[in-house]
Amino acid sequence: MSTRSLTQETVTALVHDATAAPSLHNAQPWRFQCFLGSRTLHLRSDPQRGVPHTDPHGRALHLGCGAALMNLRVAAVHGGWHPETRLLPDPGDAELLASVQLTALGSGKGALDALYPAVRTRHTSRHPFEETEIPGAVRSALMDAARDEGASLAFPTGWHLREVLELTQEAEARNLTDRGISDDLKRWTHGGVPFDHTAAAGVPEYAFGPRKHGGQAPMRDFAGGRPVPGRAATEFEHHPHLALLSTARDRPEDWLRAGQAMERVLLLATLKGLSSSFVTQALEWPDLRWPLRDPVTGTGYVQMVLRLGYGPPGPATPRRRLWDVLDISP
Repeated sequence: MSTRSLTQETVTALVHDATAAPSLHNAQPWRFQCFLGSRTLHLRSDPQRGVPHTDPHGRALHLGCGAALMNLRVAAVHGGWHPETRLLPDPGDAELLASVQLTALGSGKGALDALYPAVRTRHTSRHPFEETEIPGAVRSALMDAARDEGASLAFPTGWHLREVLELTQEAEARNLTDRGISDDLKRWTHGGVPFDHTAAAGVPEYAFGPRKHGGQAPMRDFAGGRPVPGRAATEFEHHPHLALLSTARDRPEDWLRAGQAMERVLLLATLKGLSSSFVTQALEWPDLRWPLRDPVTGTGYVQMVLRLGYGPPGPATPRRRLWDVLDISP
């Protein structure tokens, strides 16, 4: 056990990096508690920042918190710590999603530390990507990254890719006429001017990206069909590169593992020069989510669909103030 003390400055820096993670509609549904004496951080969910109609069971909430947990682990290793992580450590406390104890000095090197430069530069890009193929070696590296976190990553092709695109298109059509999903979208999108509790969260108009005018890339229209002054329309890629992230089971623990795997893949993709966005529409409808799974084995649960490619990076989006998400105890 290391005798190195954990300072408030160190904790603040770690959580600052953790909260750079993505989450559904950028709701940022997490809170952190730190106990300096035991060098332990608790990751808790914040149900008040859920997206209730779109994510009624909290699966996407867990994925977002899992992504924040991955960033925390990466930042801890980069800082020379060894993060000993336990998922759902207290069965009687459903909001306590993970505990991370910084048990010993780490080497500050290795696969996780190598990802650190991407923690603050990974941003969702809702712009068109190039038609350029992603090299096989890069795909393999991304698949290995998911596997290291207990998940699997697959790049659908042929009829399976067409099926994924059709399911997403069907989901997007449903979403446009679903009042609950429209209400969720309105709550978490804004024009960039702070207001109410979404002042430092949500998706501002500058991050919507251009309106899709042709192409096959599956894009959610965060404007919900309403006009946005100055927003251009453009053609997106006709041969999008999608990746399905899956787990063998579909429990809260699996959602947390999937969130960590998702962020590990995205951080590595960023370092490889790839941009990314999320394709969650079909995942929001149970009858459409199920057909997304592996068509050969028929097993596994798809937790996320990623759109990857070479294109412009996305802009940084608002983040909550650290004192709103972090409590520090002696």
